Amino acid sequence: MKLGLLLLATTLPIAAFAQNSNSSTTVNSSTEYPNTFSSGSANVQPFDNKARRFRDWSISVGGGPAFMVHSALTSINKDKVNWGYNAYVSIDKQITHTFGVSLMYMRGETKQTGQLPGVPGQLAGVATATTQFDQVSLLGDINFSNLLRRVDNHSPYRWAFHGYGGLGLQAYRTSLHDNDRNRWSDAPKRVPLFVKKELDLGSVFYQLGLGVKYNVSPLIDIEARTMYLISGEQSFDGSGWNNSSYDPKNPVESGYRYTILNNKRSYNAWTVSLGASFKLGKQLSHLAWHDPLQEAYYKTSVLENASTDLVVCEKGDADNDGVCDDWDRQLDTPAGARVDGAGVALDMDLDGVIDLYDKCVTVPGPVENNGCPIKK
Repeated sequence: MKLGLLLLATTLPIAAFAQNSNSSTTVNSSTEYPNTFSSGSANVQPFDNKARRFRDWSISVGGGPAFMVHSALTSINKDKVNWGYNAYVSIDKQITHTFGVSLMYMRGETKQTGQLPGVPGQLAGVATATTQFDQVSLLGDINFSNLLRRVDNHSPYRWAFHGYGGLGLQAYRTSLHDNDRNRWSDAPKRVPLFVKKELDLGSVFYQLGLGVKYNVSPLIDIEARTMYLISGEQSFDGSGWNNSSYDPKNPVESGYRYTILNNKRSYNAWTVSLGASFKLGKQLSHLAWHDPLQEAYYKTSVLENASTDLVVCEKGDADNDGVCDDWDRQLDTPAGARVDGAGVALDMDLDGVIDLYDKCVTVPGPVENNGCPIKK
């Protein structure tokens, strides 16, 4: 009796996991992402340049008008606007979908005018100045649209609002002409006022701006941008190096200094540009337009729409015991017999008579007695 209970305790777990009815099992898998129902690993790649599905480099070019503002000599006056120009080219790297950096070269020219007050102004008339500048800068780019709005790949968009800020080095050349002291003359000897600033570590300038981008295609964006350039130089408008204001003790000399029109430490410029960005790389989308939730939606879609590419029980289940012939160790199990995970008919008391034919399932007995013990 004790032996029978021991056999029952050891064989009941096997019976609990017995398989009865399934004749074929199909497993969905994908070559893109792993599936918990499949054995083995799918095509899993590290997140690097080869695995990413977006571009993050581009080259931008553009240009437009430029004006000298907040200076002694200005481009925008009540009676006239003096138009200048700016042109730029940049290499752009998108760090995240909300932030990027650009290495930019800009060249431009402004034209500005101003007239001294009082007698000096009557003698000199309206002074005209020109500033030509070359700038190399590192510019940060914040994509406010990606930063502020909720995005998903069910809501595509083509417009984006950007903010810019950065610093760099600049060189500039200025000239100022009037009808008195700053003109070409041999008698008396006079020349226009010229200033030349070389590109060096002491020629730092700053810039801030806003822009709007439109996604024309996967390869091209167009952009409208306005930038405010802080030169850090009082001679940037052509008015000279002197930062002195009007001196009542020396009214004649100080009256000829154009800096008295607006005596600030830094004269600044303003540019408006229209440009285009050409995206580099072979991926479909650019990171600036790449939906941050797109990866999650893509992976979910792959799993939901995965095709059946792994079929088990391909050879079928000839004895219909619920265990595929691929790993069935007993291919001719009698119909109706309970089997273990390997497809072998259960024999709980291990007497050589399977439970289907054993009339004493828990007590061993000889085959000739249908698995029951012989009474003496």
